Amino acid sequence: MSPRPRHTTIFDLGLQHERTALAWERTAIATMVSGVLLTRYAAESAHVLLAIIGLLQTASGGALLLWASLHYDTRGHHLRDSTAVAQPTIARLIGLSTVAFIAAALVLAVILTAAS
Repeated sequence: MSPRPRHTTIFDLGLQHERTALAWERTAIATMVSGVLLTRYAAESAHVLLAIIGLLQTASGGALLLWASLHYDTRGHHLRDSTAVAQPTIARLIGLSTVAFIAAALVLAVILTAAS
Protein backbone atom coordinates (compact mmCIF):
# COMPACT_ATOMS: atom_id res chain seq x y z
CA MET A 1 0.00 0.00 0.00
CA SER A 2 1.66 3.19 -1.14
CA PRO A 3 1.07 6.35 0.91
CA ARG A 4 -1.13 9.00 -0.60
CA PRO A 5 0.44 12.41 -1.23
CA ARG A 6 -0.22 15.04 1.40
CA HIS A 7 -2.66 17.81 0.60
CA THR A 8 -1.45 21.36 0.89
CA THR A 9 -4.91 22.85 1.45
CA ILE A 10 -6.84 22.72 4.71
CA PHE A 11 -10.16 20.94 4.26
CA ASP A 12 -11.61 21.86 7.61
CA LEU A 13 -10.73 25.09 9.35
CA GLY A 14 -11.82 23.56 12.68
CA LEU A 15 -9.11 20.89 12.31
CA GLN A 16 -11.34 18.07 13.58
CA HIS A 17 -9.18 15.29 12.16
CA GLU A 18 -6.12 16.73 13.90
CA ARG A 19 -7.99 16.74 17.21
CA THR A 20 -9.16 13.18 16.60
CA ALA A 21 -5.60 12.02 15.90
CA LEU A 22 -4.37 13.77 19.04
CA ALA A 23 -7.13 12.11 21.07
CA TRP A 24 -6.02 8.67 19.81
CA GLU A 25 -2.43 9.56 20.71
CA ARG A 26 -3.45 10.65 24.23
CA THR A 27 -5.38 7.40 24.67
CA ALA A 28 -2.35 5.40 23.54
CA ILE A 29 -0.01 7.27 25.86
CA ALA A 30 -2.39 6.82 28.82
CA THR A 31 -2.58 3.09 28.06
CA MET A 32 1.21 2.84 27.94
CA VAL A 33 1.64 4.81 31.18
CA SER A 34 -0.85 2.64 33.06
CA GLY A 35 0.87 -0.47 31.70
CA VAL A 36 4.26 0.79 32.84
CA LEU A 37 2.90 1.61 36.30
CA LEU A 38 1.35 -1.85 36.59
CA THR A 39 4.61 -3.46 35.45
CA ARG A 40 6.63 -1.39 37.90
CA TYR A 41 4.35 -2.37 40.77
CA ALA A 42 4.55 -6.01 39.73
CA ALA A 43 8.35 -5.86 39.54
CA GLU A 44 8.56 -4.41 43.05
CA SER A 45 6.11 -7.02 44.38
CA ALA A 46 7.57 -9.95 42.38
CA HIS A 47 4.23 -10.77 40.72
CA VAL A 48 5.13 -12.21 37.33
CA LEU A 49 1.57 -12.46 36.00
CA LEU A 50 0.84 -8.81 36.76
CA ALA A 51 4.11 -7.85 35.07
CA ILE A 52 3.12 -9.76 31.94
CA ILE A 53 -0.28 -8.03 31.88
CA GLY A 54 1.43 -4.64 32.32
CA LEU A 55 3.87 -5.35 29.51
CA LEU A 56 1.04 -6.45 27.21
CA GLN A 57 -0.88 -3.29 28.04
CA THR A 58 2.20 -1.17 27.33
CA ALA A 59 2.73 -2.96 24.01
CA SER A 60 -0.91 -2.49 23.00
CA GLY A 61 -0.64 1.24 23.78
CA GLY A 62 2.50 1.42 21.63
CA ALA A 63 0.71 -0.37 18.80
CA LEU A 64 -2.20 2.08 19.08
CA LEU A 65 0.21 5.03 18.99
CA LEU A 66 1.86 3.60 15.88
CA TRP A 67 -1.53 2.99 14.26
CA ALA A 68 -2.68 6.55 15.04
CA SER A 69 0.45 8.08 13.53
CA LEU A 70 0.33 5.89 10.41
CA HIS A 71 -3.35 6.61 9.74
CA TYR A 72 -3.30 10.32 10.46
CA ASP A 73 -3.23 11.36 6.80
CA THR A 74 -5.99 8.89 5.95
CA ARG A 75 -8.42 10.90 8.06
CA GLY A 76 -7.87 13.99 5.96
CA HIS A 77 -8.49 12.04 2.77
CA HIS A 78 -11.73 10.65 4.19
CA LEU A 79 -12.92 14.14 5.00
CA ARG A 80 -12.04 15.40 1.52
CA ASP A 81 -13.77 12.38 -0.08
CA SER A 82 -16.88 12.80 2.15
CA THR A 83 -16.58 9.24 3.48
CA ALA A 84 -16.80 7.98 7.04
CA VAL A 85 -13.90 8.96 9.27
CA ALA A 86 -14.91 6.90 12.30
CA GLN A 87 -13.06 3.67 13.01
CA PRO A 88 -15.65 1.75 15.06
CA THR A 89 -13.73 -1.54 14.94
CA ILE A 90 -10.59 0.04 16.40
CA ALA A 91 -12.62 1.90 19.03
CA ARG A 92 -14.32 -1.34 20.09
CA LEU A 93 -11.00 -3.20 20.16
CA ILE A 94 -9.38 -0.53 22.34
CA GLY A 95 -12.38 -0.40 24.66
CA LEU A 96 -12.53 -4.18 25.06
CA SER A 97 -8.79 -4.53 25.59
CA THR A 98 -8.81 -1.75 28.18
CA VAL A 99 -11.66 -3.40 30.09
CA ALA A 100 -9.92 -6.79 29.83
CA PHE A 101 -6.61 -5.43 31.14
CA ILE A 102 -8.30 -3.63 34.01
CA ALA A 103 -10.42 -6.66 34.91
CA ALA A 104 -7.41 -9.00 34.83
CA ALA A 105 -5.33 -6.65 36.95
CA LEU A 106 -8.19 -6.17 39.43
CA VAL A 107 -8.82 -9.91 39.79
CA LEU A 108 -5.13 -10.59 40.29
CA ALA A 109 -4.79 -7.73 42.78
CA VAL A 110 -7.72 -9.06 44.82
CA ILE A 111 -6.31 -12.61 44.76
CA LEU A 112 -2.83 -11.44 45.74
CA THR A 113 -4.20 -9.23 48.50
CA ALA A 114 -6.34 -12.05 49.89
CA ALA A 115 -3.38 -14.46 49.77
CA SER A 116 -1.12 -12.15 51.80
